[in-house]
Amino acid sequence: MLFQALADLVLVVHFGFIVFALLGALLALRWPGVLWAHAPAAVWAMAIELGGWICPLTPLENRLRSAGGAAGYPGGFIEHYLLPVIYPPGLTREVQIVLGLALLAINVLVYWVVWCRWRRRRA
Repeated sequence: MLFQALADLVLVVHFGFIVFALLGALLALRWPGVLWAHAPAAVWAMAIELGGWICPLTPLENRLRSAGGAAGYPGGFIEHYLLPVIYPPGLTREVQIVLGLALLAINVLVYWVVWCRWRRRRA
């Protein structure tokens, strides 16, 4: 029971990290200091996607599930939890590249807006 609860906690943290990496720059529109936490998170998420790697939280979740008597899952978090909802089954390298580039584009756009606002305030 404890290991299952810990695995679920890792799952929630993992999902929260993905949402923060994807949309956290929007928080900077209100609180510019968020950029100090968001920039490394976004770079890490882009590296994972563009590099075709698996986030270390995925094996941790699987180990906790196994320790709790449940089966782990093959592949990565996005492939297991998000792609069945957003995309047809099967994570391909091309989809990973698109996800990484979408993450980059969203964040560059929002960072540009934050930068423009910062410049206007200083002027």
